[in-house]
Amino acid sequence: MGFARVLTEVFAPGVLVAVLLIVVGGWWGVGAAAFTAGIPMAYVFRGVRRGRLTDHHIPEREHRRGPLLFGLASVAVGTTTLVLLGAPWQLLALLAAGATGLVVFALVTAQWKMSIHAGVAAGTVAVLVAVYGPVALVAAPLVPLIGWSRLVLKAHTFAQVVAGTTVGAVIAATVFPALR
Repeated sequence: MGFARVLTEVFAPGVLVAVLLIVVGGWWGVGAAAFTAGIPMAYVFRGVRRGRLTDHHIPEREHRRGPLLFGLASVAVGTTTLVLLGAPWQLLALLAAGATGLVVFALVTAQWKMSIHAGVAAGTVAVLVAVYGPVALVAAPLVPLIGWSRLVLKAHTFAQVVAGTTVGAVIAATVFPALR
């Protein structure tokens, strides 16, 4: 279980999103990462500290909606700011894809718990392939490894991991290329 825990933490959604934004957006991506990962994770950690959330991975489906909506608001503020500052279009396209993912996961979470870890991992690979071509497929094995970690930790069912992977990959592979 130790390796699964390490994978879950090292490749957590906030970590992957922040790294991807910086890889795609350079210095602009640092600002984007603050609004898409830093501020939302601070909100989650504050919820854990105050006892409103049990863990920073938010295992209870019914607790996920608030942080997802807060994250969406933070992404909207960050994206607006970056648009006004003249950020590169490719970074804005990535933010739009991320916001789309947040909306879809928030809507589904109202009824069912998809794996956001798996969704962000699959979406990250899809974006890397769109930006860097087939060579980025070297990152693809991380997707099933992250899904496996969520299963081993009993955070999700197989169906939740597959659904999260599929939704994340489809959104990233359609929205990002269409807007960039």
